Amino acid sequence: MPPSLSPILSPGHGTSELDGEVVATLCGVVERVNKLVYVRTLRARYKPEIGDIIVGRVIEVAPKRWRLEINFSQDAVLMLSSMNLPDGIQRRRTAVDELNMRSIFEENDVVCAEVRGFQHDGSLHLQARSQKYGKLERGQLLTVSPYLVKRRKQHFHHIEQYGIDLILGCNGFIWVGEHVEARDDMIVEDQATKSEQHDATTSMYPTSLEQEEQTYTPLETRQNICRTANAVRVLSTLGFSINVEVIMEMVNLSSSLNLDIHEMLGAEFCVLVAEGEAERRSLKKKKG
Repeated sequence: MPPSLSPILSPGHGTSELDGEVVATLCGVVERVNKLVYVRTLRARYKPEIGDIIVGRVIEVAPKRWRLEINFSQDAVLMLSSMNLPDGIQRRRTAVDELNMRSIFEENDVVCAEVRGFQHDGSLHLQARSQKYGKLERGQLLTVSPYLVKRRKQHFHHIEQYGIDLILGCNGFIWVGEHVEARDDMIVEDQATKSEQHDATTSMYPTSLEQEEQTYTPLETRQNICRTANAVRVLSTLGFSINVEVIMEMVNLSSSLNLDIHEMLGAEFCVLVAEGEAERRSLKKKKG
């Protein structure tokens, strides 16, 4: 900072006073709030905020709660009372619900939730009361640096063209999986009743092989999941910001070049993506 401004400003995080000037001690972006000046580091750990959409993995099933690993300095806690029950009915949790917690989530399950607040020990308190939250299946969980995922209004994306769902977690965990239709709270109870009737029927009449195959993820969908996941890996390797537009651009580019899925991780494709990004930035500077 210029010496003329130094007496006016108050040094904050990532700054220090040297010979009457405010200098940065970290590599990052200089931010200013009134008279306070600080440095926001580029490659920092995830700093949660209330309302963040996060993806985590269950590491422990404790009494009335699950503990999740969310790429943070402390584990997050999802209380049994902070999520929808499988039957979808809003009611008080009972001892039976607590005994059946493992039927909802168990160790190593991947879960999507929202940051509700902070506990006294600094850990996060999560909630998953909407039908769009919950257990994630039939897909891949990717880990990237949290600073690559910017906070946006929408973190849930349905790529209808490829039949997949993409969840960009603010904590750097990204989920790419088979598309699942969001359930309506009003019809969950009816679906639960029908599923119980179906289970009773199937126990009397075993399902055929064709019916079992219908529950499998189609080969084309699995290939689309892998191609999209590799696009995220390439962006993470290059250190580019990750959003749905850039991911789909890379997926379409690899398809137009007739590249196999594993070839997307090769050096040639990474160089091609980097050159395209450099050209895009140069054009943006000229327009600006």
